[in-house]
Amino acid sequence: MDTLRRLEVELHHPGVRLDEARLQALLHADFHEVGRSGRAYDRPTILRFLAEQGRRDEGPPSVEPDQFAVRPLGPSAALLTYRAAHRQPDGSLTRHTLRSSVWVREGEAWQMLYHQGTAAETSW
Repeated sequence: MDTLRRLEVELHHPGVRLDEARLQALLHADFHEVGRSGRAYDRPTILRFLAEQGRRDEGPPSVEPDQFAVRPLGPSAALLTYRAAHRQPDGSLTRHTLRSSVWVREGEAWQMLYHQGTAAETSW
C-alpha cells in the first residue's frame, strides 16, 4: 500500500505534472480517466491538461488526500481508493472527491491504468 499511496500522491505534485517523462512512466499507455465531472479522458488528453495546468501562473491546486485503502485485484493489479479535497489559500477545503485508481505492475514498476473521481459530501 505504501508504494501505491506514494505514487498516487506523487501525481498531485506540481513538479511531476510538469515532467512529461515521469508522467509517462506513471500513467499506463492505455490509461483512461473518468473525472469528477463525469467526462472521460484518455492519456494524451490528461498529459496535455497537466502540462497546461503546470504552466499557468496559479499552478495546480494543493490536494489534501486521506483515508487510503488498497484491495488486490490479482498478483499484478490493485485498486487504490481515497478521499481528496483542494486546499484553498485561506486553508479551507473545497471540491471534496472520492477517488479510485487501478494500478498494474508492468515489469518492476507500477502504472496507473484507470482513475475515477466522484464528487463527495463536504462533511468528512
